[in-house]
Amino acid sequence: MNRIGPIFIVEGPNSSKVPFSRSLYIDCEEKVLIDSGAEAKALLELDHEKGIDLIINTHYHPDHTLHNHLFRDATKLINKIEFETSRSVEGIAHANGVYQEWGYKGVEAWKKTLPQEWVQNLGGFSGTYEYETEYVFDDVKVVFLHTPGHTSGLACPYFPELGVVFAGDYDMTTFGPWYNGTDGNIEDFINSGKRLLSLDADTYITGHQKGIFTKAEFTEAMDKFLAVINRRDEIIEDYIQQGLSFEEITKIGIFYPKSSLTNPLLNTWERSGIRKHLRRLGYSVEEKAAEIIKLK
Repeated sequence: MNRIGPIFIVEGPNSSKVPFSRSLYIDCEEKVLIDSGAEAKALLELDHEKGIDLIINTHYHPDHTLHNHLFRDATKLINKIEFETSRSVEGIAHANGVYQEWGYKGVEAWKKTLPQEWVQNLGGFSGTYEYETEYVFDDVKVVFLHTPGHTSGLACPYFPELGVVFAGDYDMTTFGPWYNGTDGNIEDFINSGKRLLSLDADTYITGHQKGIFTKAEFTEAMDKFLAVINRRDEIIEDYIQQGLSFEEITKIGIFYPKSSLTNPLLNTWERSGIRKHLRRLGYSVEEKAAEIIKLK
């Protein structure tokens, strides 16, 4: 387990790839865990040795709230924007694009597939934290920066005196930026990414895969990461010029491998992500015919 001063970096299985994520533990009197997507065994050992009394989630996605339910007595907080959304399955369905793509019947079908622990994790929040406000745990100062784009409420914890940022899902993976829920936003994602680079920080910790970056490494990686957005634009524009319909484009596999689009949720996110790029390129979808229309 890596450590930076009072911060323990707790890994998830398989380099913290989805459906897991990296967690941070602040070794302080308040016994604070930030996100619970790390390996369950490692978290339970940490709880046994140090204690976990407060869980702070950067956002509501299940890979970051994965093991909240293991700590029944811990107080669980989430950001103000996502507090109400995360308290109901219907709210999550709206935020994830399920309702947008498939309507009420699609939401009801999706609800039947959810693991009980996932629902339990979402219902377990007892309160919220403030953005852009300095919190002090013992002598560890942390600010939860509002960094929308991945979701509307995502927070990136910044430890100014340690020069450390928990960049979460600004994760520098080859997949590229993920903004495919209804509450994701491409321009916000770009602006938040640039904000992270502007911080007075030496160390960036991502929620998935590689994990720890120097500022120089993170800056170089961010350029490549955000460039994926423009490549997606170019690919989608090319298919439009070939005369493909929205439905045809959604079956190609621009975000996810074509073979994986039989998964209902991945298919939903593929469709939602393509809609966002169409809007960015100045198009809309005429729903009845599923035709792509150029906006004036």
